[in-house]
Amino acid sequence: MTNIVEVNQVSKQFNNRMILRDVSFTIKEGTINGLLGPNGAGKTTIIRLLNGVIEAENGTMKVMDFDPQLHGDEIRKRVGIVTESASLYHDMTAWDNLVFFSKIYGGCDTKRIIHLLEQFDMLGFKDQIVGSFSTGMKKRISLAKALLHNPKLLFLDEPTNGLDPEGINEVIHYLRKVNQEEGVTILICSHVLHQLETICDSYLFLNEGRIVEKGTMMELEEKYLKEIKLVVETGLKPLNSQTYKEHRYIRKGTNHLEFILTSKEEISPLLAKILSESWVHNCEITNRSLEAIYFDIRGARIC
Repeated sequence: MTNIVEVNQVSKQFNNRMILRDVSFTIKEGTINGLLGPNGAGKTTIIRLLNGVIEAENGTMKVMDFDPQLHGDEIRKRVGIVTESASLYHDMTAWDNLVFFSKIYGGCDTKRIIHLLEQFDMLGFKDQIVGSFSTGMKKRISLAKALLHNPKLLFLDEPTNGLDPEGINEVIHYLRKVNQEEGVTILICSHVLHQLETICDSYLFLNEGRIVEKGTMMELEEKYLKEIKLVVETGLKPLNSQTYKEHRYIRKGTNHLEFILTSKEEISPLLAKILSESWVHNCEITNRSLEAIYFDIRGARIC
């Protein structure tokens, strides 16, 4: 897989305040990547830099082999952007919005517009005024707008803000669909970690203008998951079981026990022992979430 984005030692300041410090990362073509961090960490600034809207103080960047500081127009022709606001004309229909923006991109391909409306389940609403849409429907039209010109790369800045749980799941579903069916590389900026856990191939953790960690979920688990907290739903009785003498455990409820293990390799032998004495209806590792790992990373940096 080739790199579609390369950032090396980039810094940016506004009004003598450093927003980004020596930021370096790469993004592989065809992947979905999460740029994660609290509000004010510099996520939106990175997107603006990569699109050539603003210039860096130092460092180098490549987006599809173009330098954003020299070839911003060429990059913007080849990428799609969805910001926190929908950026649509609310007094126009969904169809008229997409036709208008198609012309801005240099043409009006009605087949492409119909295809995108179908992809986002909005064809039946094409003649309705956008101002009458729910937040989730506006997000879908915004995604369609960003994909009108068949971009290779899609930048999403807080794409799930303002959505209810159903709307969030819909957006995640559509992004996965676009990535798989059209091969679009995606960079998602967000401060809500659990929403991206099931969709991203790789993560970048940004804090106070610095990339403090990066990697796939497997790489992050390998580095930060020092112990396993396993909750087991079982009928095992503590007073009668040898299992409790061999593993650390905490009672979580009538039939739920939390075991503290040193590695995932201990899970199968533990469950085998429990099954030899009682039943197991469910088991779950509770400290392997993206959010849990994020706080481990924050803790490691603070220490």
